[in-house]
Amino acid sequence: MKITTLGEPRFPSPLRRSVRDDLRLPADIVLDPKNPSKASLSFEIAGPREKLFFDPAKTRAGIVTCGGLCPGLNNVIRSLYLELHHAYGVKEVLGFRGGYQGLDPDLGLEPYVLDTDFVDSIHTEGGTALGTSRGPVDIGKAVENLIRLGVDILFTIGGDGTQRGGNALYQEARRRGHPLAVVGIPKTIDNDVAFVARTFGYLTAVEEAEKVLNCAHVEARSVRFGVSLVKLMGRNAGFITAGATVASQDVNFALVPEVPFKLEGERGFLAALEDRLLRREHALIAVAEGAGQDLLEQEATERDASGNLKLGDIGPFLRDRIKEHFRQRGIPVVLRYIDPSYIIRSTPADAEDSILCDRFARNAAHAAMAGKTGLVVGCLHDRFIHVPIEMLATEKKQLDPDGLSWAAVLAATGQPAKFG
Repeated sequence: MKITTLGEPRFPSPLRRSVRDDLRLPADIVLDPKNPSKASLSFEIAGPREKLFFDPAKTRAGIVTCGGLCPGLNNVIRSLYLELHHAYGVKEVLGFRGGYQGLDPDLGLEPYVLDTDFVDSIHTEGGTALGTSRGPVDIGKAVENLIRLGVDILFTIGGDGTQRGGNALYQEARRRGHPLAVVGIPKTIDNDVAFVARTFGYLTAVEEAEKVLNCAHVEARSVRFGVSLVKLMGRNAGFITAGATVASQDVNFALVPEVPFKLEGERGFLAALEDRLLRREHALIAVAEGAGQDLLEQEATERDASGNLKLGDIGPFLRDRIKEHFRQRGIPVVLRYIDPSYIIRSTPADAEDSILCDRFARNAAHAAMAGKTGLVVGCLHDRFIHVPIEMLATEKKQLDPDGLSWAAVLAATGQPAKFG
């Protein structure tokens, strides 16, 4: 769990407070008297250090945003720049354009030189002012370009694939003898990053999803046998669907990847939906995009540019099966299918996510200036920590079907613990 440092920090920090390197945060802070000898994983505490590895007056930093959009990307860019510029006095900050492709001069555009005018109002907008892309980059060409530009620090804002790419950039720079600090800031609205209690953008996405569900509920209850089916984002984890369901309190069925379900049979989903319609004459269903993949005829084998398996589309599949079931039963359902997937991730961050973005960014700046590298800024127990990039590949965070969050969904919807 030791975090790599480029060398001995020797420049005094201009910041008044500092955190010692030997302070650790245990991964599990619950003391179990039945297992007193249970060893707990622990992490280095994030925060400003007393000494810096880089001389701010001679330091050039770079920022890159990769992968899908997420509320708060511009907030992170802005806070990174302001912390580096105002707090540390860093000489120059570059904004690489179009994701990792922007690191390759043969593929990308020249980077922006960030200033206060550039970042002045970007936090009020969704998306990323630097642009983004998916897919890998030629590591050799990218590092050669970073060396040519004299970049000492690179902040990588993205998911686990982005962070693995950041680690490869650091390793290649080290092989070439260039002291490059690579610090990652984890980004995903799915909230499925291990060792991060809540990723930025998640609550904004939940808020936007709740608005869609509330409108879908109006559609369903305005006609007899009205059914609204809303597909939400969540490839491998149902946190958005679960969070929006509890926030809305009007969802009758929530389907997530972590809880398999059957359609047919006396206790299947379709029977439960039919019972609901006969009793209440309307129903609202929220389904995560990764739910029910085992029901689709074709197994996912293709991968996208980020290396993720291309999922089957559960939304239209479920829509058509519901229509066919009720046609055979002679029940005239009025079904509205709504897919707001990309809408909920392209909005500006809400107030709580804006604060979280700022804290992620500032802690990333502190780590980089101290010469720490090959790490991602995490957050557990309301404390920010340094997580080795390699650890992100060891596990994914998912909803616990036996946990309190899913219990809240079951209570809000009234649906059975399982279908089938």
